[in-house]
Amino acid sequence: MSDTHDKINRVGFVRCAIVTVSDTRTPETDTSGALIRDLLEQNGHQAMSCEIIPDDPLRVRRRVEALCHDDTCRVVLLTGGTGIATRDTTYEAISSLLEKRLDGFGELFRMLSYEQIGSGAILSRAVAGIRRRTMIFSMPGSTHAVQLAMEKLILPELGHAVALLDG
Repeated sequence: MSDTHDKINRVGFVRCAIVTVSDTRTPETDTSGALIRDLLEQNGHQAMSCEIIPDDPLRVRRRVEALCHDDTCRVVLLTGGTGIATRDTTYEAISSLLEKRLDGFGELFRMLSYEQIGSGAILSRAVAGIRRRTMIFSMPGSTHAVQLAMEKLILPELGHAVALLDG
């Protein structure tokens, strides 16, 4: 690893917002949101907020837009609503907000997911990108999928990505 990459990965904590998109989860049953918070904190980052909102594309879009206008929030981590069921609308709400897409996130997530669950990985519409100067990652709602995305893709690059956005 280069000295530049080492320096970038030593960037201080990153302030993140966690949004669980679900019509059925409660604070007591939101294991995926809790896992995101735990993994962030274990890796020296901060969960500045953690909330559950219904799987309603307009509400999801408005909340993510508001978080992207909060200069203290650098990353929005969403879980839920990325499948193909009728109520799964997070992809539609998020993909239209992105000014820059990070297609590699969804591609790599599905590749790694395929190694774990097989062909069911094609049903995931995980997506990531940037709005203003805020990173947005939208993950499936399952705890296993969140752990995979966080540990293998998001956390290893979080400090680096924010440093790149900061120039």
